[in-house]
Amino acid sequence: MTDNEILTLMREAPPQGQKALFDKYYRYVYTIVQRILRGFGSPDDFDECTIDVFASLMMKLKGMEIGSLSSYVGAAARNAAISMRRKIASKTGLNVSIDDENMAEIAEDTDVETENERAELSEQLLGCISDLGSPDSVIIIQKYYYGRNSKEIAEMLGMNAASVRVRCGRAMKRLKKLLEDNGITL
Repeated sequence: MTDNEILTLMREAPPQGQKALFDKYYRYVYTIVQRILRGFGSPDDFDECTIDVFASLMMKLKGMEIGSLSSYVGAAARNAAISMRRKIASKTGLNVSIDDENMAEIAEDTDVETENERAELSEQLLGCISDLGSPDSVIIIQKYYYGRNSKEIAEMLGMNAASVRVRCGRAMKRLKKLLEDNGITL
């Protein structure tokens, strides 16, 4: 679902829009929160902050026009996590200097959005591979992920190497079609 579709749903059918927003951006928000709170908070704090981010977003996005939803969500997550980090630090006495090496992690050039997109793409790819069924999915994973040759895969599956090569070629064609049907281009 695109960002514009989510925003439209938020205006027209808030419960569905909220669910779509949560489904699409949960991992993204959680990653940002975890990265900033690491070393300060517990997993419960990560969850609480993530939920607070979504509660805030759902209240603010109802009638709002924004350019990039992912940027807005990322900024909201970052700001909420930094606020929670300060709150936790003041309660526990863990005050941090700006020069502290943990603070450098917050400003690091890691592109969380790109990492999240790559993770989602990997998840979709693995879903398409599993849709191929056995033994084709096993052959694809063994060959391209583990780097095993046809002979090794054949021994593992109780097939001959020629059959594995033929099945692999056919499975790759089917996988390409599945990926195209899901709008994925590699």
